[in-house]
Amino acid sequence: MESLQGHLLVASTALRDPNFFHAVVLLVRHSDEGAMGVILNRPLEVRLREVWKQVADVECRRNDLIHLGGPCEGPLMAVHDNPVLGESEAPAGVYFCTDRGSLEQLAADVECQVRFFAGFSGWGPGQLEGELAEGSWLTLPAAAAHVFAAEVDLWDRVTREISGRKILDALGIREVPPDLRAN
Repeated sequence: MESLQGHLLVASTALRDPNFFHAVVLLVRHSDEGAMGVILNRPLEVRLREVWKQVADVECRRNDLIHLGGPCEGPLMAVHDNPVLGESEAPAGVYFCTDRGSLEQLAADVECQVRFFAGFSGWGPGQLEGELAEGSWLTLPAAAAHVFAAEVDLWDRVTREISGRKILDALGIREVPPDLRAN
């Protein structure tokens, strides 16, 4: 099994689970034991400051929307760009954490890029691989630009990116300049 940690799972039109309709999931863990990720494009109408007093006694300087990470219950968690506070890295330059002390520091830091999540997406051993084989998910190596991009139209944008990569692969084109007019 090849790990997809640090990849995006993009719900295909064949995926019928309403929890994942047009979802873009960042996989933060993937091994023989299963997979775990957070949905990047499900902002809730709840701001971090509104729930922070239930989490910690320290000041919260951020007023970010909390995102629904998935249908599984879990602790408050975050993906961010601070390597000191990361428990794991997926993809390069993007870190994941659930540690209370790290979350407190992230809530007080208005300079870093961060997304907070309630809940997560989880798969048991072999479950995600089965869904991939059924065509329920498309995959794409993630980048910080995907993770911290605006949620609006994220599914459309990454779906187009995947389609473009498939066309280039089919044509045998390995590198494309950032600006095609320079070609």
